[in-house]
Amino acid sequence: MNKNIPNILTCIRVILIPFFVYFLMYTELKYVALGVFIVASLTDFLDGHLARKYQLVSNFGKFMDPLADKLLVCTALICFTELKLLPSWMVIIIISREFIISGFRLLAVEQGVVIAANYWGKIKTNCQMIMIVLLIGQFPGTVFDILEQIFIWAALIMTVVSLITYLYQNKQVLK
Repeated sequence: MNKNIPNILTCIRVILIPFFVYFLMYTELKYVALGVFIVASLTDFLDGHLARKYQLVSNFGKFMDPLADKLLVCTALICFTELKLLPSWMVIIIISREFIISGFRLLAVEQGVVIAANYWGKIKTNCQMIMIVLLIGQFPGTVFDILEQIFIWAALIMTVVSLITYLYQNKQVLK
């Protein structure tokens, strides 16, 4: 591993996942789980920013950063199924998209094509992060109940839209 700050932040994100699960699933400290999730999410923003700003992009980072993101989000979604906060069919769709895109990117790399994150994928990620924060927090009030529903559906819709967009824009990879 190239020992630079972005890579260390990526590793910290992965290390925080069991703590997140513990506080969310096995304690009454959901706001600690929320804090751990927010810190882990911020490491994602920070590691990418630092890697680009200081030209610290590494092969380890290219591989581990998206994997760490997927682990964090998928872990939260699976916990939400267990906690009955999300139906399993929604979680299956969201996680399936991640597997499909990861496989598609591997196929593209074999052909010398790099598939960068696009606008729809970034919107999807933001919707998912907001949804996860709202579901962990279970903030009281009608406004938060409405926001939860809006972001649950927005995350699901953006998941499907971003999948279709990635596949359509890069259909030459499938040939």
